[in-house]
Amino acid sequence: MAAIFSGRAGARVIAIDGAPSIGKKILISGGGRCNVTHDEVTAADFNGNRNAIGKVLRTFDVARTIEFFSELGVRLKREETGKLFPVSDRARDVVEALLRAARDAGVEIVTGRRVTAIEEVPTPRIILAAGGQSVPKTGSDGSGYALARALGHTVTPTFPGLVPLIVERGHWITTLSGTSVEAELSVKSPTGRVLHRERGSMLFTHFGISGPVVLDVSRHWIANQPCTLSANFLPGETFQSVDAALVESTAMLRRRLPDRLAAQLAPAGRLTKEQRRRVAHDAVDFTIPVVRDRGFDFAEVTAGGVPLSEVEVSTMRSRVRPNLWLCGEILDVDGKIGGYNFQWAWASGRLAGMSASSE
Repeated sequence: MAAIFSGRAGARVIAIDGAPSIGKKILISGGGRCNVTHDEVTAADFNGNRNAIGKVLRTFDVARTIEFFSELGVRLKREETGKLFPVSDRARDVVEALLRAARDAGVEIVTGRRVTAIEEVPTPRIILAAGGQSVPKTGSDGSGYALARALGHTVTPTFPGLVPLIVERGHWITTLSGTSVEAELSVKSPTGRVLHRERGSMLFTHFGISGPVVLDVSRHWIANQPCTLSANFLPGETFQSVDAALVESTAMLRRRLPDRLAAQLAPAGRLTKEQRRRVAHDAVDFTIPVVRDRGFDFAEVTAGGVPLSEVEVSTMRSRVRPNLWLCGEILDVDGKIGGYNFQWAWASGRLAGMSASSE
């Protein structure tokens, strides 16, 4: 996006990428379909300086994103979740359209050339769009942070975002692999105070838990250590309401939950008062024994990065280095699952490209 809009503004642009081919992360996103954006995107969908994030997002909103891709020949469709995908369901169409747009804008693309240092270069303007360090096999291995530091920027601690979580070895959760349930997950402090809460679909796996609600809550579990993660498998219900229903019959759990999960939470047969109260508690406030996350190899985004306070968000220009612009995931911005991080990439990249070319 930075290269396209710099080129369109008349600048001579060379886009250098260390990978042998461009767009690998786009190709694997959305299960190979590329979740281009979401039907509604606001700063509240992101972690970071939301006031600054909002200013950037307003320069290139969802409607303009849809129009931009349509002009490139990629029509988007909205799914029930609010996610927008190419009508073709092909992520490759997105990559090819962007590459065509770059070539049409006169951009020279150089691949397989890793930039290890920025010292003396025959250009008055540099845009650093090196990404974070999630899924490093795609090329975003975090090396851009070293370049940013060398140019005078600071980098806040980075950690995986939108990442599955691993539970204790041998826990019954791993026996439910393939089962999904609507759940409300809460990150709690050691004193029990709720620090963050998310609701959505949760998937049990052979290693622990995944699914949209787990990915969204993961960065908050990581960032707030020491903390715990608890699940309400009956969102909207309380201990009291479930306990009262169980007095009548344990069939309530069978009706509301997947069979395998219900069987784990409630023993067969008639329950004693103590058993009933334990089942009611576990149904709405079950502590999931998370031991760690799956790491950057399986994370969809990087949390942390160059602080937005170090760039002018009206232009994405560096406040600490003349003639340097930064955009995308290298900055300390991470959004929810559902196309939000792509929207940040489109908006911040376009803004950086337009600004750099106008200097």
